[in-house]
Amino acid sequence: MPSNARSPHAGKPQAGALLLPLLALFLALATGSGAFAADEPDLIFRRSTVFKFVSPNDKLATYGVDDPEVEGVACHFTVPEKGGFKGWLGLAEEVSDISLACRQIGPIKFKDKMGQGDDMFRRRRSLFFKKMQIVRGCDPKRNVLVYMVYSDRLIEGSPKNSTSSVPIMPWGTTDAAVQKCSEFIQ
Repeated sequence: MPSNARSPHAGKPQAGALLLPLLALFLALATGSGAFAADEPDLIFRRSTVFKFVSPNDKLATYGVDDPEVEGVACHFTVPEKGGFKGWLGLAEEVSDISLACRQIGPIKFKDKMGQGDDMFRRRRSLFFKKMQIVRGCDPKRNVLVYMVYSDRLIEGSPKNSTSSVPIMPWGTTDAAVQKCSEFIQ
């Protein structure tokens, strides 16, 4: 084709040029870390709840995670995990039924200031739009840390939630000075 002749596709975006940014966005979302504030949780155990003949079973999985901003506090949560081929491939949207229990596991030490309702942990519950969050707050009147787990979507969240509280208490005979959570809330 002569150099001065116009291509029939000139001025039109090529399919490959549009596909590349979409593919990059998909890979970033699909491979992004599930954790937001805390490290990945430790799997404690799984139990099957619904038998699937050929594909993986539906399960309940219990995880443990340490609060990254408060030493001496750990939370355990149980989440349903979809089986089947969609669950196996990571394409199933998980349900919002999540239970939570948080406990003092050592002397409580605050690492830094934090806000009421800050995320302590975040994890994807579907390929794109649904996520589970554990948020932390302080009840200054009772000197208690309060944790809540819930899930939300880009458009509509779920009212299903679970709450757990951790009273800040001395730990052993060497932990005489109990910190006040109100001193670490911004």
